[in-house]
Amino acid sequence: MGKSGRAILAAIVAGRSQPEHLADLALGRLKDKKTDLALALDGRFSEHFRWLLQQLIKELEWLDSRLGELDEKFSEQMQPHADLVRRLCTIPGVERLTAWSLLAELGVDMTQFPDAAHAASWAGLCPGSQESAGKRFSGRTRKGDRYVRRLLVQNAWAATRSSPY
Repeated sequence: MGKSGRAILAAIVAGRSQPEHLADLALGRLKDKKTDLALALDGRFSEHFRWLLQQLIKELEWLDSRLGELDEKFSEQMQPHADLVRRLCTIPGVERLTAWSLLAELGVDMTQFPDAAHAASWAGLCPGSQESAGKRFSGRTRKGDRYVRRLLVQNAWAATRSSPY
């Protein structure tokens, strides 16, 4: 739902239906794919479809404004911890929302964890070490705090796909 997509949807709601004209609304890298886009936009748009699309766009705009309000509220509430959030954001893959979530789940008092390994174990991110007679069995991680675990795993994936520079 970038600028191109929203412009195309607004044009469809306004009554335009020529695929070539709709494809001309493409911006950025999407301009290179105008022929494919025109083929994808070839169709018949009834008045009922246009009305439904308009209702969905209005709902999406309302949800976007609601997210903005929530973002402002969270920013206000996390202001006392701005330094912690800034330091957490220096970790590759960690952005502001992730930092907020980590602080909400772990808290700001880290004395409950003797070291980082204990915090990782609490989150359920430490592999098991079942071994007998020199043979290693399951290295599966155990269940931990599902929110922190999911958050850290997603951010680890993001960090592996981002440039270090």
